[in-house]
Amino acid sequence: MKTSHQWVLVAAAAVAAVGAGCSKKVAVAPPAPPAPVATPAAPAPQRTAVTPRTPARTVARATPPAVAPRTPPPATRARIDELLARIEDAYFDYDKHNLRPDAIKALQDDSAELRNILKDYPSYKLTIEGHCDERGSEQYNMALGDERARAAKDYLVQVGIPADQFVVLSYGKEKPVCEEHDEACWQKNRRVHIVAMADAGKK
Repeated sequence: MKTSHQWVLVAAAAVAAVGAGCSKKVAVAPPAPPAPVATPAAPAPQRTAVTPRTPARTVARATPPAVAPRTPPPATRARIDELLARIEDAYFDYDKHNLRPDAIKALQDDSAELRNILKDYPSYKLTIEGHCDERGSEQYNMALGDERARAAKDYLVQVGIPADQFVVLSYGKEKPVCEEHDEACWQKNRRVHIVAMADAGKK
């Protein structure tokens, strides 16, 4: 048989058990999750600045300095004068300005060599003089002399001498080489004569 002391202990244990069963359970909060690690935002893609393509510029070439006009040296000038003296005057029929075969032959002699010399001296010019006989008015003969000089110029240009190296000049009937009043003399005056420009009008 249990003693009174033992009953007291049993009763205390029972009370303790009942109290434990009736006590409220305290919810234990689960541990907080670790703070998320801030991931750095990916940098925005950088746009490469596009420089508008400049249209190709044409490089201007420097203008070469103007070349001083070349003049023939004395020896070359003497040769030109010699060739001009050898080129006979071209003669024309009365009241005509077309070149006759003998006039073409006169202009043809030595003109090739003259052309080869003048091409090296583009600023050097020759004067082609047109002449007439005494018959007809002064105005008419000035026009006829001009046509004769131009006919000779056209032929020499065909040979290869640049047109801008000629100066056409008509004297009409002002400078006859013969002053007799007959056909033989008049024929001598219907002519074309070529001289270096510096010598024009000095005969």
